[in-house]
Amino acid sequence: MSNVQALASPLLAPPEPGLTAQDMIARAHALIPTLRERQAEAEAAGRLLEATNDDFLRAGFYRVVQPRRFGGYEFSLPDYVRVMMEIARGCPSSAWVLALVSGHPIMLADFDERAQEEAYGNDGDYRCPSVGSPVPVKREDKGFRVSGGWDYTSGCDVSTHAMVSGLVPEADGSMVARLMLVDRKDYAIVDNWRMMGMQGTGSRRVIVEDVFVPEYRTAPMAMWQARGANAPHANPMYNGRKGSFFLIELGAVVVGTVKGALDLYDELCRTKKMRFSPKVALYESHEFQQYYGDAQALVDAAEALLLKVTEHYIEACVADPRTGGDFSEETDRRLFCAAQQACRLAWEALEIIFTTAGTSIGARDSMLARVYRDASVQKTHFVQQRSRTAVNAARLHFGLSQLTPF
Repeated sequence: MSNVQALASPLLAPPEPGLTAQDMIARAHALIPTLRERQAEAEAAGRLLEATNDDFLRAGFYRVVQPRRFGGYEFSLPDYVRVMMEIARGCPSSAWVLALVSGHPIMLADFDERAQEEAYGNDGDYRCPSVGSPVPVKREDKGFRVSGGWDYTSGCDVSTHAMVSGLVPEADGSMVARLMLVDRKDYAIVDNWRMMGMQGTGSRRVIVEDVFVPEYRTAPMAMWQARGANAPHANPMYNGRKGSFFLIELGAVVVGTVKGALDLYDELCRTKKMRFSPKVALYESHEFQQYYGDAQALVDAAEALLLKVTEHYIEACVADPRTGGDFSEETDRRLFCAAQQACRLAWEALEIIFTTAGTSIGARDSMLARVYRDASVQKTHFVQQRSRTAVNAARLHFGLSQLTPF
């Protein structure tokens, strides 16, 4: 039986078989006020709150793109983006955890079927961050002996697994990077997350000590760039390159974060008055009408661009090499650059909002200040460095090799 045939029959049913994507988006939107009320608590706790994690579990958010045969809802990637944007409007840190953890079934699809069956288990509850920066590991019979530490493991506190990364020695002396799926019982957490923004993500360090990982529970990190060789799932969204998908994950949070800032700015314009005569409400002032209109246009453009990138990603996943189609490295990089541009448009809108809302919103406990701090840390992520990606996109266009993986 082929791998494709083996994955065709369902093993688990989702918790709510009749749930629609629109239902899930509505649930995310309804949660915005609660998430805003919890922002300060999440920041103080330095992690995703258990109450919020429980809400996410009940709503089915972690299963949004999880394969249907493994108890997920297998909704479309544009619907995934819409759900994550709504959550980010309420709390950027909570959305960051949710987007990365709930998006990683796309990565697990590159693993052996046995690894997928073990990960989803008997109930389909799979929550798994991933971390790069591979450490050297030792080969053992039919697997690897793993010890090491990895920083920035967003959501590790509430996850069932983690994908850590190791450098595997090959017979020719080279080292190949692989992702390695470990269970929650096999890693410890070090609380080293002290940040000016995104503190509520709990992106702590995980430690693995002398754990054996079977080879079938690993996958080459090259699969982050390469099309799934055996196309193991019928839905093509699982079989595309992973580089640009990573930017879609993060972009949904970035755009949603600034949509939330625009919500707060709207409220401010309706309730705050001009400092100088005539002391009308800000929204009645031509000056603030200009500010709001410019910010709104940028947010709308960012959202439209990110959704279009997501649609193009699926089109590339559908491309069949047998009929002349190809999800090429250049396509991946161009989608990557376009998603970065969506983030830049959103952050440009946030600059307008923050710099015109008045000095009082710079107070430490201001919600707009918290959003601004979160966005400032979002910008530092290595995949958001636009010049690096632009150079790689141009090199691939002109037939040259890329300089870096992203």
